[in-house]
Amino acid sequence: MSEMNIAIDGESLITPASIASKVFSSPDPIRDGELDAGRTELALHLRVAEQQFQQGAPVGQIMVRLFTAMNAVRNRYSPKVWEQLIPVAQNHAVARLCHEDPFTRWSFEKPRGYSGDAGLLDFIYGHASTQRYLDAASPLGKEIHSFVSQAPACVAVRERRDILAQMVDDVASSRGGEAEILTIASGHLREGAMSDALKNKTIKRWVALDQDPLSVGAVASEFVGTAVEAVNGSVGTILKRAQTFGTYDFVYAAGLYDYLADEVAIKLTQRCLQMLKPNGTFLFANFADEIPDDGYMETFMNWALLLRSEEDMWRIMRAASEGLDVECTIRFGQNKNIVYGIIRKLS
Repeated sequence: MSEMNIAIDGESLITPASIASKVFSSPDPIRDGELDAGRTELALHLRVAEQQFQQGAPVGQIMVRLFTAMNAVRNRYSPKVWEQLIPVAQNHAVARLCHEDPFTRWSFEKPRGYSGDAGLLDFIYGHASTQRYLDAASPLGKEIHSFVSQAPACVAVRERRDILAQMVDDVASSRGGEAEILTIASGHLREGAMSDALKNKTIKRWVALDQDPLSVGAVASEFVGTAVEAVNGSVGTILKRAQTFGTYDFVYAAGLYDYLADEVAIKLTQRCLQMLKPNGTFLFANFADEIPDDGYMETFMNWALLLRSEEDMWRIMRAASEGLDVECTIRFGQNKNIVYGIIRKLS
């Protein structure tokens, strides 16, 4: 499955180690017996799942129980204990079965060298580019994929794409064909294909910024001849003002803040607000802190995210917009797995 290994550029401030240090950090020491209890409980859940697979139980039934169990163990024990339980799950026979799903395996193996890449999101979107992997999967892998791709987090990601496309169209409609848009960490910009404004050429400029040259190349190829400009750049280049971006009516970062510590998220938000025109809007999205898929994602998918609550989002917005004339709002997606912070610049 490996395409190539792209090293993090050193500017993005996103590394597996930095994410893990935040996700699993805790000032509390591990209590006596807590780690042993966690290992025992996890081993029981994994053994039951393995037996169910061996006995040919309905895959959907197995996966519901597995998702529920991983979430329960994750929530029951401290982050430091959970961090030590993750490799136990990853080295179990159940992990090898889950990896027959090419989506789960892609996330675990990280063929582009980092989590949440555009190729992974294409599995969620059901994009045609992933079909060859699904065709090559085992019957079990196909069944697992059918379940995982319909899990709440994936449903929320597809809705996120639709929300972004609609917001782009709304901004374009309000600007009379002069709208300028900036997407940070654009991936393959799949929302672009859903934008009526882009199709009808009522967008003046749409900059799609990403640090992954494969994603930049894909966007440049797919949207050639449109208002979309594919640009190579990262969080670091934005914060250091290493590139000249201009100002925009709409700036958004949909899948980036899940990997940014608060201090970086605040600085990036401040910079994005500086790039807004009057009455411009900045949006950032984050997986919510109570998603039910987190245990499965962090174990079998090796996909750790910085989950945030509504108050976490408010804290970032308040700190970033202090002293500015702005209007801040919070909204959740339909299943409340993704939370959106929206800041409108009033002057």
